[in-house]
Amino acid sequence: MTKRFTLLALVVFFIAPLAARAQQPPIRVNCGGPNYTDASGNLWKADYGYNEGAVRSFSAVIKGTSSQALFQNARYYVGSGMAYHFPVPDGTYHVNLYFAETNAATQIVGGRVFNVKMQGATVFSRLDVFAEAGADAALVKGADIVVSQGSIAIEFDAVANAPEVNAIEILPGASGPQLSLSFKYPDGTPVVGTLSYAVTSSLLSFSGQQPLVNGQATCAILANPSVLGISMQFTLKVSLNDSAGHLLWNMNVLLNPAEVNLAAVQNSTLTVTVQKITTQTSG
Repeated sequence: MTKRFTLLALVVFFIAPLAARAQQPPIRVNCGGPNYTDASGNLWKADYGYNEGAVRSFSAVIKGTSSQALFQNARYYVGSGMAYHFPVPDGTYHVNLYFAETNAATQIVGGRVFNVKMQGATVFSRLDVFAEAGADAALVKGADIVVSQGSIAIEFDAVANAPEVNAIEILPGASGPQLSLSFKYPDGTPVVGTLSYAVTSSLLSFSGQQPLVNGQATCAILANPSVLGISMQFTLKVSLNDSAGHLLWNMNVLLNPAEVNLAAVQNSTLTVTVQKITTQTSG
């Protein structure tokens, strides 16, 4: 693997439009529960910022996490429109949502399904926590957002049974060096398409996508990926699809941030040439 390819693999999942960087301390909320300090010393504040819903607590042992208390309380709502709002400076943010399916009645595929919106846009469609993680198991779903009107809005809308969330974590967008990615066809014209990514480890998963602008996407390079909660070996999947949905390029790699030091990395540019796919029609 070349040095430049390694760099791309390590940073592409931090893709975010380069809006003004947010000057905001992390926001951590223990939904439905009291103040809680986790093993890393992070304070999760008692539930706040919600518009409606009820709370429940339970004593199930949650697999895949050392922070049991974050998954033993929840806020839920029978219907659509349960939302959290947090005033923040404009800028880029990464939002982690913490889930665990602990209700025996909904520990089946399709038992609890809901949509999640951030800033009014759907980021997780038909989310089924049991289908992704199983019973009494931690699941973390993350997404990057841009705030332009001074507030973060996270909405949960029912598809099957009541949406439920255990904890919310909001981290400010990273500053530092940038990697500019440029995707072109062999004739030099820019690709029109979308770059998608997914990061998974034994304790979390998150995904996102960014439409190319004139064939380009921009990434923030993090010297310490732990600011997004990544502190162990993880799998990174990246794919590029054109506007017709054709897969033009993809990558699947296993990485360990403890073995990488990006502190000395400077601004970089990487150009990738991909083959153009045309659809044949018969007349």
